[in-house]
Amino acid sequence: MLPLAQQELVASQDGPLVGLALLACAIWVSKLWLDDFRSHSERKVAALPGALPCSTVALCIASLGAIAILLAETFGEKATGLDTEQTAIAWHFLAAMVAAAVLEELVFRGYLVVTRRGRAALIASVLGFSLLFAMAHPFIWTFKQDQGLILHFDDRKAWFTTSFLFLKSLWFYYARFAPWNPQHSLLPCVAAHLAVNLATFAIKAIQGYVIW
Repeated sequence: MLPLAQQELVASQDGPLVGLALLACAIWVSKLWLDDFRSHSERKVAALPGALPCSTVALCIASLGAIAILLAETFGEKATGLDTEQTAIAWHFLAAMVAAAVLEELVFRGYLVVTRRGRAALIASVLGFSLLFAMAHPFIWTFKQDQGLILHFDDRKAWFTTSFLFLKSLWFYYARFAPWNPQHSLLPCVAAHLAVNLATFAIKAIQGYVIW
């Protein structure tokens, strides 16, 4: 998940090979997931989570909701002047952004959620793992080899971006368990995450923050 406010650590140190490696991993995982998806009616062994079908409506609702959150973030950054603090990203970082839509959704919305333990346990796990999802991204903290762990608790942009990461995670979880996704397919989550990341890249490109 890569909102508009980017950290210098992410923008400058991820080379093209890292992005391609992540993308290759995402393609491999997608193949395994699709194999389970195709055989869901005759499955005899445990499958990857959410390898079930959903409607086109579910994909559209999930994607549009995620885009709405991104637009709120974009206008919020503009209104608070935080948009001037973002850094540029290299064009090849798009590969990592696409890969994240698959890998992060499988890990968080797929595995890191408590189901079949009641509604309270589900909601608690969604809140807890959404907080973990937001905090795992290097915004209110960074790590540099020469300086170690650096905390940015006094950085408004860092907290703003982390807060929207939390909101997006909540939406991705909702897309998995919403009434319009009765089989709890992971496809709406991936679609929403991919829509946000591609839209983020497009917005940054329009604003001149993508290095080609």
